[in-house]
Amino acid sequence: MRPCTFMKGLIKIRMKTENESRIKILSVIALITTAAIWGSAFAVMKNSVAIIPPTYLLALRFTIATAGLILAFSKHVKTIGKSDLICGSILGFFLFISYFFQTYGLAYTTASKNAFITTLYVILVPYLHWILNKKKPSNSQIKAAVIAVAGLALLSLERDLSVNIGDFLTLICGAFFACHIVFIDRYTVDHDPVKLTVIQMAVASILSWIVAPVLEGKLDVTVITGSTLIGLLYLGIFSTMISYLLQNVGQKNLSPNTSSIILSFEAVFGLIFSVLILGEVVTLKIAAGCILMFLSVLLTEYKRKNRSKTDPSN
Repeated sequence: MRPCTFMKGLIKIRMKTENESRIKILSVIALITTAAIWGSAFAVMKNSVAIIPPTYLLALRFTIATAGLILAFSKHVKTIGKSDLICGSILGFFLFISYFFQTYGLAYTTASKNAFITTLYVILVPYLHWILNKKKPSNSQIKAAVIAVAGLALLSLERDLSVNIGDFLTLICGAFFACHIVFIDRYTVDHDPVKLTVIQMAVASILSWIVAPVLEGKLDVTVITGSTLIGLLYLGIFSTMISYLLQNVGQKNLSPNTSSIILSFEAVFGLIFSVLILGEVVTLKIAAGCILMFLSVLLTEYKRKNRSKTDPSN
């Protein structure tokens, strides 16, 4: 082999490695942005969405997200195929079930317990990924998930640790969120993330509109005033359309284990916005929870760097 040919080969390898690193960094930023938007929704939407019945709220936010995606990505929509429809519909079903049980679980338990139990998907994802995608989690990934759950507990849980029906409903929600994350990893390998996002939003919207009248009767549209409409637009465009588009695109280049931990930072951002907007006080317990959350991410990142040459999924 000529020296110049050898050098050209090395340069191509280096450029490919650098591009992969940039893509992974952008993917992490996409998921962090998603977590930040979800976290901000707790504080921004606390009052404006309380007057709309839960399932109708889901129907409206998913409808707004679907309409926005179709307008923004009309070219992608025109080329949606049968396989895209099947995979996107499965994701949409998981998404609807997750939000449905989370919403009704909140009616019977505290907001802090609801937030914590929902984010238990962090510990479920590595094992579901192993069972469904045949990819065994590393010891570091399991440790990182456990540390993240401990951090979430410090951030979310108060003295009341009793278990009720709301906690059980919320646990079902967390399980389906875990399935959603794992199946995104499976489907984005061969499918356009944008198409999957459009379809899953549409399916979640249809399911919500079917269920809402059965459970909650007719929607009183007069409750949707100016301030409520602003809240709905925020939920539909930012917290749903943009967030899930970023999640689907970001997860294409990261393992579901790493993705789940980054997305669980929703709780950390929720705290930050609560402090900035609602004036809540940061306690030593909350600070310790944040530190554990950051340690869990560092642990997954450390493992990914050490295994990147042999296992690109990490």
